[in-house]
Amino acid sequence: MKSPERPLSPHLQVYRWQLTAVLSVLHRATGIWVSLGAVILVWWLLAAAFGPGAYRIVEGVFRSPPGLFLVFLWTAAFFYHLCNGVRHLAWDCGWGFEIKETYRSGRAVLALSAALTIVAWVIGFLHWS
Repeated sequence: MKSPERPLSPHLQVYRWQLTAVLSVLHRATGIWVSLGAVILVWWLLAAAFGPGAYRIVEGVFRSPPGLFLVFLWTAAFFYHLCNGVRHLAWDCGWGFEIKETYRSGRAVLALSAALTIVAWVIGFLHWS
């Protein structure tokens, strides 16, 4: 017997992505990325504790183009997760639930996290040079 044809529920292909949904998914993803970055930070600290030879190896990895790219992504994820975490704290206090406020704070989180990432990298570049 063939089962009757049933309509499928709309899925992600049907819905238009909204800023709030994208920021929510991004918050979760950056939380994972920041956690992985914390493990890498421990590796760096251990290498510093084990001496110049171990530290040179880790520094070589971090200063390579793929390493710099991953550290840049970690920095951006850190600042995004931090800024969006503050936004969530405001929501926990009952502030910013109106649609306009939600979108305004979402755009502010994106702008502020991008600005903080750029500032951190400019300061870091000036220090390393």
